[in-house]
Amino acid sequence: MIRSGTLALALGAALASPSALAGGPTYFPRDGGYPFSEAVQAGDVLYLSGLIGEGADGKVVPGGIEAESSQVMALLGRVLARHGLGYDDVIQCTVFLTDMKEWPAFNAVYRASFKPGRYPVRAALGASGLALGARVELQCNAWNPKRKKR
Repeated sequence: MIRSGTLALALGAALASPSALAGGPTYFPRDGGYPFSEAVQAGDVLYLSGLIGEGADGKVVPGGIEAESSQVMALLGRVLARHGLGYDDVIQCTVFLTDMKEWPAFNAVYRASFKPGRYPVRAALGASGLALGARVELQCNAWNPKRKKR
């Protein structure tokens, strides 16, 4: 038999969790008809889908790794802004590169978006191919306590 104090404590802990209070994750659709969300808010974290250097025409921008990396970082900034966030709120990223020799060139662009000493944790992986023939894809997660208002 469960003691009423134990049950009340368990129920209180469950109700205090961000997901329970907010009714679970919130999904933010992505434009373009792709079968994934732009972002999902779960608790205090905003999980972002991977971004490639896609231009307004839906194609990867020309100009190589620097141009694609600049576009990826600009897109990241726009997605964050739509959720009331900025680069300072990013806590984790994973970068996928089709050529790991381009890692330093990507880092040069990436570094410029963050304040020194405020870099998110990050992993970098080599990939044999990315969507739309991109050279780089970046997936990040951001700290978003109390779901900052858009």
